[in-house]
Amino acid sequence: MLAGKPGGLVGAEAELPEGVIVAMGDSLTEGLGVSEENAYPARLEKLLRSGGYAYKVVNAGISGETSSGARSRLRWVLKLEPDIVILETGANDGLRGIDPRLMRENISEMLQQLTARDVVVVLAGMKMLANLGPQYTDAFEKAYDEAARGYDVIRVPFFLEGVAGSPRLNQADGIHPTAEGYAVIAANLYPFAIKAIERHRRKIAN
Repeated sequence: MLAGKPGGLVGAEAELPEGVIVAMGDSLTEGLGVSEENAYPARLEKLLRSGGYAYKVVNAGISGETSSGARSRLRWVLKLEPDIVILETGANDGLRGIDPRLMRENISEMLQQLTARDVVVVLAGMKMLANLGPQYTDAFEKAYDEAARGYDVIRVPFFLEGVAGSPRLNQADGIHPTAEGYAVIAANLYPFAIKAIERHRRKIAN
């Protein structure tokens, strides 16, 4: 937890503890194709601060990363001393046709390491293109719930809810959101982030 008070907050709000949220993920977190301030982590931080929650949101997204890559760099993420981690991974696994069982194993291992360190985890689910076949897409989507089983994490059913498939909210590649698309994502994630903050505060109080 960081010391100090957020600028612009007065009265009781100024006493809110600051904390660190690390947004860990691939290009959908990094914000490929948009400026840093338009990627979802920066937008989410602004929403939180406007709501009186003085939490810093660190963009730890890396384009092209699979769940195996995320697992291998988790130790680096932990060096950031996060209070909360928003974990968005798996899209590149699906695009490459990687076995969902491996993705499930990778996510489960990351959840184990994070929760063992009392990090509050928000796990964002993904959905995969139908052209990979119903058996693969079904196994892919179920992998998130299966990985989270037994861990006290906050689940976001679909990271791209309300954005996927919309030409207006996606760049020309049809995969990466536009700045407007990221605004929708940040707004969707906001209530889950609030839930994570409340859980983090309870951990501090206890």
